[in-house]
Amino acid sequence: MTDEQDTTEEAEETERTIIRSGREFEKEYRLDATEAGEFLIRLGEQLRDDDELRIVDEKWELPFAFGEPIELEIDFDGVDDPELEIELELPGRTDQKGPDIR
Repeated sequence: MTDEQDTTEEAEETERTIIRSGREFEKEYRLDATEAGEFLIRLGEQLRDDDELRIVDEKWELPFAFGEPIELEIDFDGVDDPELEIELELPGRTDQKGPDIR
């Protein structure tokens, strides 16, 4: 990578809004199956390999340190227009320690 590419990437990162704790954020996307599959693969790899996710868009970045257990919900509605919903709920990880007993 050239110095110019490094500088461009750094500028893009600093221009993004960082989504932090204490704030609510929601963004919805309509993707084709290929894009959704690629996103899910990258998400799965981060879940498998790390204990922190970093989800990035052109305008925002969401770093998230997650804990366990992760809740997986599968919801199928086969009436009228069939729909399958798959939801992951990741609890946040805290670095706080409990108090001592003395």
